[in-house]
Amino acid sequence: MEKTDDKYQYYVDILHEELVPAMGCTEPISIAYAAAKAREVLGKTPERVVIEASDNIIKNVKSVVVPNTGHLKGIEAAAVAGIVAGDPDKVLEVISTVDDKGREAIKKFLETGNVQVKNSHSDFIFDLAVTVYAGEANASVRISHYHTNITSISRNGEVIFQNEQCNEVQNSSLTDRSMMRVADILEFAEAVDLADVDKVIRRQMEYNYRIAEEGIKEDWGANIGSVLLKTWGDDIKVRAKAMAAAGSDARMSGCELPVVIVSGSGNQGIAASVPVIEYAKELGTDEETLFRALVVSDLITIHQKTGIGRLSAYCGAIIAGVGAGAGITWLHGGRYKDVAHTIVNALAIVSGIVCDGAKPSCAAKIASAVDAGILGFHMYQNGQQFYGGDGIVTKGVENTIANIGRLGREGMRETDKEIIRIMLGK
Repeated sequence: MEKTDDKYQYYVDILHEELVPAMGCTEPISIAYAAAKAREVLGKTPERVVIEASDNIIKNVKSVVVPNTGHLKGIEAAAVAGIVAGDPDKVLEVISTVDDKGREAIKKFLETGNVQVKNSHSDFIFDLAVTVYAGEANASVRISHYHTNITSISRNGEVIFQNEQCNEVQNSSLTDRSMMRVADILEFAEAVDLADVDKVIRRQMEYNYRIAEEGIKEDWGANIGSVLLKTWGDDIKVRAKAMAAAGSDARMSGCELPVVIVSGSGNQGIAASVPVIEYAKELGTDEETLFRALVVSDLITIHQKTGIGRLSAYCGAIIAGVGAGAGITWLHGGRYKDVAHTIVNALAIVSGIVCDGAKPSCAAKIASAVDAGILGFHMYQNGQQFYGGDGIVTKGVENTIANIGRLGREGMRETDKEIIRIMLGK
């Protein structure tokens, strides 16, 4: 693939759009971002706030700790953190600089009881609006489709910005992902001038491995990584999934270290990168090969997620574990045939694991997903594979990926609704 090829720049742009830093679980941080922006538009600290959120956002915020808030959980804490101590210019790192004074202000605002959460009953999977009030003045910010996509801003009932987009997948502000193909991704990974992606890949390595190390070293969440190492030993296959799980445990439990996300998710960003980094260390891989393997893992993850959608009942950690398996295959010298079989094998093993919101058990799901990616690779190394007609597997990697998109987007729609009802005690 030449630099002059349109597909070359297309993949460079996707990596730059997707591999962005975020502090904390991205759904509560998106709420904090909208709230901080609403306060900025209002021009003063509000007296009360109303948050309207779609079901999937409610699901993903309910059980996760919002970082820099003193271990508070939930939509109210996320919104108030953005209002009283957030910096909207930092986008998904909006509450990264909250200090003790800010944490005290968050607590006091929450104690007033002037925070209301409503279900938006939106037709969009990802949709939230934060409206802040001070006397007769008010301001509102709406984010739809993905975490940083502000679609409207109003002040005192007057719309001052509008960028409504009706289709969740085809957003004009993002490069179209529907044309992604495994063969093209691997060709791009082989050909890419690393200077074009060095900044985002290097930051992903640094941020995501650092939080993984923190998760192993300290007491975070369910300590899945430490449990794996204590139980199964220090084998690379164990260590790769343990480190990824540890990063997730830290992140879900309020660790204040940033993560570079993939497909809008920090957990997916960790799962797609940390196992590949761990394998590269074990193999003594040079930096260039590691960078290219991470490009493979990231883009394979994004490719799978495109058909599923940003939020669904299909656990996103699964597709990131599959992406990691593809990246690990690349590190071992595997190319199209090897990678394609790894993807299909891994998807056949773990597809169907549900997303029941962001919380410590995500770490265990990540461990299972990475394990499936590694097993998918070793199956093909040993001459074993799943064939078309085996369940949801269809001949051809693109066809199987399309089946996964259909399963997550359409087949699990009612499952998603039932999960939300269960979580909300309905």
